Amino acid sequence: MTPRDGGAPDRLRKVYVEPTNACNLDCRTCVRHAWDEPEGFMDWLAYERVVEGLAAAHERDADGHAAARDTTPRGAAHGRGAAEPATVAFMGLGEPLLHPRLVDMVRLATERGLATEVTTNALLLDEPMADALVAAGLGQLVVSIDGATAETFGKVRSGASLATVVRNVQYLQDKREFVDGPRVRVGLEFVAMRSNVAELPGLNRVAAQLGASFIIVSNVLAYTPELVAETLYDRSATGCSAPASTSSPHWRLPRFDWDESVGAAVGQAIERAQGISIADQDLAAASGHCPFVEAGACAVAWHGGVSPCPPLLHTYTCFVQGREKLMTRWEAGSLSDESMAAIWARPDYAAFRDRVRRFDFTPCTDCACELAEGNLEDCLGNPHPVCGDCLWARGIVRCA
Repeated sequence: MTPRDGGAPDRLRKVYVEPTNACNLDCRTCVRHAWDEPEGFMDWLAYERVVEGLAAAHERDADGHAAARDTTPRGAAHGRGAAEPATVAFMGLGEPLLHPRLVDMVRLATERGLATEVTTNALLLDEPMADALVAAGLGQLVVSIDGATAETFGKVRSGASLATVVRNVQYLQDKREFVDGPRVRVGLEFVAMRSNVAELPGLNRVAAQLGASFIIVSNVLAYTPELVAETLYDRSATGCSAPASTSSPHWRLPRFDWDESVGAAVGQAIERAQGISIADQDLAAASGHCPFVEAGACAVAWHGGVSPCPPLLHTYTCFVQGREKLMTRWEAGSLSDESMAAIWARPDYAAFRDRVRRFDFTPCTDCACELAEGNLEDCLGNPHPVCGDCLWARGIVRCA
C-alpha cells in the first residue's frame, strides 16, 4: 500500500513511546482534567519489543534501499544513501523523565541504530540527568514552553518556574559540548491560546537562551469547557474558513519579510478569506492529512497497547467547535501478546492505515451530527476509530 502522495510504502518508521502517564505537573491544558485512568510505567520487556520491532523494520527498509541502489542504471543520480534511521519518540500523556529507566531506554535505541527524541517539561532535567541523556546518545529534546514570561508560564504550568527550565536545558547544552558525534538538537513546543498568543514573539528570546533550533506551535485541544474560550480556530477547523461568497475570495499570497506591520495587515485582509495559498501551497490541503499514519508511525501506551497515533492511546472527553466529544481509545494489539511486526501486519490495522491515507471519512467537523459526539462510527459506516473530526488531521493540533 502506498500513501496518496506517492511517497514511501507502508513501513513502520517511527514509534511514539509513552514511558509513563504520570506527571509532575497539573497544567490547566492537560487531559488529566478529562479522564480518570490509573497511572503506570512501561515495563522493560514491552519496551524491548518496541525497539526490536522498529529496528527490524528499519533494517528491512535499509536492505530495500540498498537493493534499489544496486539496480540503479549507470549514469543515473546517486547520493540517496541508506534509509533514514527509524525513530523512537518518548512522549505521551505523562512526563518521560519520571520513568526510572528512561536513560536505559534511550541507550538501547541508540545501540540498535535508532534515532531518539524526548518531549519534556524539563523540570527534572537536572545536571546528572542531562549528562546521562547525552552519554546515552539522545538525538533531540523538545521542551514544552507555553509562556515566554515567568508569569504566563507559571499560570499555564501550575506554578512551574521558567527560570528552572532554562537552567536545566543549559545543563544539557554544557554537557553536549564535550561529546563526540552529533549534538543534541533542541526545540520548543508552544500551545497557543487566546491568553498566551501575544507572547509568541518572546519565544525567540527563550529559544536563544536554550540554544533551540526550531519552534513548534500547536493550538490547544480543549479538554474542559473553560478551555473552549481559549481556542483560536473557530473557523479554521472547518473545511472552509468562511461561507463561500463573492465578498470572500481565495487569497494567493507570496513570501513576505514577515514583521509586525506586514503580519497585522495580512491578518486583517484575510481574516475571513474563503481560502488561502502561500507560495502556491494551499493551506486547505492540510485537512484530511494524518501526520502519524503518513509518516509510518504508531504509538505505544505505558501498558504496551499499540495504537495508530498518540490521540488514540487513551479514552477522554474533549471539545471540538464547542461540542463535547468522547474519544474512545483504539488498540491494534498489545505487546504483551504479540510482536510489533505481528501487530503492524494485522489485516484490520493495515486496512485502517489504508483508509486513513485515502482519508475516506465523513468530515464531521463540518456538519457535527450526533455521530460526531464520539469516534465510534461515521455516516459512511466506517467502524471505530473514525477520523473525520480529528484536529491533528486538520492541521490544527500538532505534535513534535
